[in-house]
Amino acid sequence: MQFLDRLVFIFLVLGSWLSHGNTIEVCPSCPVSSVKQGVSLASPYDTLLIKKGTYKEGNILIDKPINLIGENYPILDGENETEILTVTANQVSIEGLQIQNVGTSYLEDRAGIRLKKVRNFSIRNNRLFNTFFGIYLGYSFDGQVIDNEIIGEAEEEMSSGNAIHAWYCKNVLVEGNLVRRHRDGIYFEFVDSSLIKNNVSEDNLRYGLHFMFSNNDDYFNNEFRRNGAGVAVMFSKKINMWENVFEFNWGTASYGMLLKEIYDAEITNNIFRQNTMGIFVESSTRINYSQNEFLNNGWAMRFSGGCLDNNVNANNFIANTFDLALNASTNGNQFDGNYWSE
Repeated sequence: MQFLDRLVFIFLVLGSWLSHGNTIEVCPSCPVSSVKQGVSLASPYDTLLIKKGTYKEGNILIDKPINLIGENYPILDGENETEILTVTANQVSIEGLQIQNVGTSYLEDRAGIRLKKVRNFSIRNNRLFNTFFGIYLGYSFDGQVIDNEIIGEAEEEMSSGNAIHAWYCKNVLVEGNLVRRHRDGIYFEFVDSSLIKNNVSEDNLRYGLHFMFSNNDDYFNNEFRRNGAGVAVMFSKKINMWENVFEFNWGTASYGMLLKEIYDAEITNNIFRQNTMGIFVESSTRINYSQNEFLNNGWAMRFSGGCLDNNVNANNFIANTFDLALNASTNGNQFDGNYWSE
């Protein structure tokens, strides 16, 4: 099944369980006054409708297929002491909540929302503030993370987590999220056949987006700005990147995009604006760079050793301090039909 077809199938599955079950209202003055109590009372496929208010609760375990829906963004506050929502059941939906104050831990990777070995999930339209790790997906498949706002308070890499963190996942859609002030905005490790689109990742300490050992993924129409570095794609293959903006990633060792040991990728119709280095490439092979704009960067493109059989064509290099650097022979790399303003 093609990726987009599979996403449609997943959304149909998500919709089929949303329409089943009873609704349990949770509010500070209701008979059910805590989220934990509501989860305990719920049967599979019930909906918890959480009314506006502040619920000082953490370590809430979701171990059955239910829907958590917030009305007017009720607040789940961990009081800087604990993880807040931990999901271990398939077919769970979390929507419309404000989740805050997980607190920094040097012993465990706490998160605002954590999924463990979950399928068919939906995390949508939530606000996460000061959550160390925002949304943490582990061994989770066939789901969506859409339209969430995840704002951290990271000051140094060692004491901060990632806004959206995915490890050993497949068929995940990450769309329309705003992620800011974490270690990495979006982090993928061993994540295959997934799609990242229409996100804004800015003001993160390390990378706006970080890929490691992930294959057959696409990302398009995202904005990466003012990060320690824009995007790092490492040890992966068949990653397609188009119509993204990489801008203002500026510092002594910053770049819009780092590629390290990447194979068979398409990099098309992107804008690289005012980065220390637009693209830095190391040991990467059979990549097509076409119709990209390199504007006012320090270096537009810089190739290190071991880059073979790449095509750089129909790109615009405009007002960069340096347009292109190769530290070795061309090694089958082609540079055709580009515009060089110098």
